[in-house]
Amino acid sequence: MREEKKDTGTKYDKSMVNRLARATGHLKSIRGMVEDGRDCSEVLIQLAAVRSAVNGAGKEVLKHYMDECIEEALEKGDTESLKRLNKALDSFLK
Repeated sequence: MREEKKDTGTKYDKSMVNRLARATGHLKSIRGMVEDGRDCSEVLIQLAAVRSAVNGAGKEVLKHYMDECIEEALEKGDTESLKRLNKALDSFLK
């Protein structure tokens, strides 16, 4: 069951969707490597590549959030958005 989307007004460009699709596909191929019993070093190298791709996507989302959402929140005096940013950063940087 999918959680209902909350419309926050956040719009990502097609490149973000494509980036996440590539990472998803890459991870699926790693699963195949594990199922086929491929060498551990090969699997670890590919996992590092996926981790890097996901971290890169996270950085882009953060940049977008700061450029679009936080700037607007500061103009409106919306401290709740800053609290959400801090909570998201805590989760992302763990």
